[in-house]
Amino acid sequence: MKQEIFEKIIQKKEFSELPKKDVELAFSHFEKRQCSDEEKIRLTRDLLRKVFSAFASGKILSLKNKSQEWILRKHLSTRERLPYYKEIYSRIFGNLKEELSVIDLGAGINGFSYGFFENRKINYLAIESMGQLVDLMNHYFKKEKINGNAVHLSLFELKKIKELIAKQKKPRAVFLFKVVDSLEMLESNYSKKLLLEITGLCDFVILSFATRSMIKRMKFSAKRNWIFNFIKENFKITDEFEMNGEKYIIFQTR
Repeated sequence: MKQEIFEKIIQKKEFSELPKKDVELAFSHFEKRQCSDEEKIRLTRDLLRKVFSAFASGKILSLKNKSQEWILRKHLSTRERLPYYKEIYSRIFGNLKEELSVIDLGAGINGFSYGFFENRKINYLAIESMGQLVDLMNHYFKKEKINGNAVHLSLFELKKIKELIAKQKKPRAVFLFKVVDSLEMLESNYSKKLLLEITGLCDFVILSFATRSMIKRMKFSAKRNWIFNFIKENFKITDEFEMNGEKYIIFQTR
């Protein structure tokens, strides 16, 4: 991808702080089409919007002194999860007493749910492609004196992802909340590659995906069997549950 095309794509505020790797992957879907550069740029932006900004309100792309709950309500995924966070984290962590590192891949603004960890000793690391959301979470962590950090990085930079996970204190848990579909939009079967590479670096992984549409709340006919069967074949599932249109699978190496 030519630098001038990359710069045109990220002129839009919502894409201005995306990693070049993600923009290149999106553009590669249209690069060989017999159409103008302007059309390729438009198509690339449409794909990036589906992958990254479809769930987020433009109101949260700049830092504001708003409450944790206000921010969580401005992102579709976290808004749906908001009334259930306490129950979700209780199911995931149980009666956890020891210190635990949580690595949240494709976090969005999930770092604002830190308060729902309650009295658990969580070292939290968010990895997110949208730079504005990274800044927003780090602002929150600093203001609230939270043991958390957000890093601006593409999930397709696998070597760096693995290095960051390996640097976190053990035991470790990895979150992948509603991330799989977005990854697959940019690179087919990348989710499987990612899971094979990272699961051995942590004690358990929690993956979730939507079972209902976020706007109309209609139940999907697709069951995501391709990823569920892959997990069953390659890892040990320790728990699975569904809450408010979101299916959670907890698994680890065998």
